Amino acid sequence: LTREPLLLPRVSRFLASCKIPAIDGIAVTNRPGLEPALWAGINFAKTLAFAWKKPLMGIDHLEGHLLMANPFPQNPVLSLVASGGHTVLILSKRQGAYTIIGETRDDAAGEMLDKCSRLLGLGYPGGPAVAAEAAKLEIRNSKLEIRLPRPMMHSHDYDFSFSGLKTAVLYDYRSRKVAVRKGRAYIRAMCCELQQALCDVLVAKTLAAAREYKVKSLLLGGGVSANTEFRKQIAVRAKTQVPSVSLFMPTPEFCTDNGVMAAFAGYIHYRGVNLTRLRKSASRRIIASSHTSIPRL
Repeated sequence: LTREPLLLPRVSRFLASCKIPAIDGIAVTNRPGLEPALWAGINFAKTLAFAWKKPLMGIDHLEGHLLMANPFPQNPVLSLVASGGHTVLILSKRQGAYTIIGETRDDAAGEMLDKCSRLLGLGYPGGPAVAAEAAKLEIRNSKLEIRLPRPMMHSHDYDFSFSGLKTAVLYDYRSRKVAVRKGRAYIRAMCCELQQALCDVLVAKTLAAAREYKVKSLLLGGGVSANTEFRKQIAVRAKTQVPSVSLFMPTPEFCTDNGVMAAFAGYIHYRGVNLTRLRKSASRRIIASSHTSIPRL
């Protein structure tokens, strides 16, 4: 939002100094998310589309993550998007028809990592910081044995909850003497256990859903999916637990939010592939909008 006041003059200078690129259309993320932040990008894209006389396509942020993993996987497909804003399992039985079968009831996985990282003095973003400290743990100190919960591991559904995990980190942190909790040994041990707790939950729920729905493809997306340990563990366990399922995940730099995923989803839409619906099962609300125009938020 702090950049928004500078957006219009920068767009004006950009339009005055460059030629119209050889593009067929313009794609912009228009859902889901905070409206003020979305409108900053939407207004920018609308200005370009008007000035360049190009069609404008609204892109679902979650769909962008899925398409980066594999735009045309074999159906049925199960997708996990784990990021700072979302932790969601999406089932697709045919191309463009998405059903959310599980999601976080409180904090998203990445949001939880950000908050724990801040508590431990590691800064933002939390995911890479926690992973870096966890990787430095060489020898477990028995005096620093940490055991965190694995929330909703046996809930018999595919929802997630990470607020309790965050609280458990806080309580353990407060229970330690200041000299201990500020030491690198404690921070690394905590990061290692936190990362493993998150991996255990995400991997177990995702593979259980893959088995129940008998999917043929499994897609990963979102910033948390860039975590090296998570990628390694889900790949190893998928080979033994769902050996017939093909696993797809973007390279780490394309797991996090990026403009390429919106552009790629826009290209898929522009080529006429019907990928316009993201809905929730049972009594959950429906999210659906046309990709041909920006809907009113």
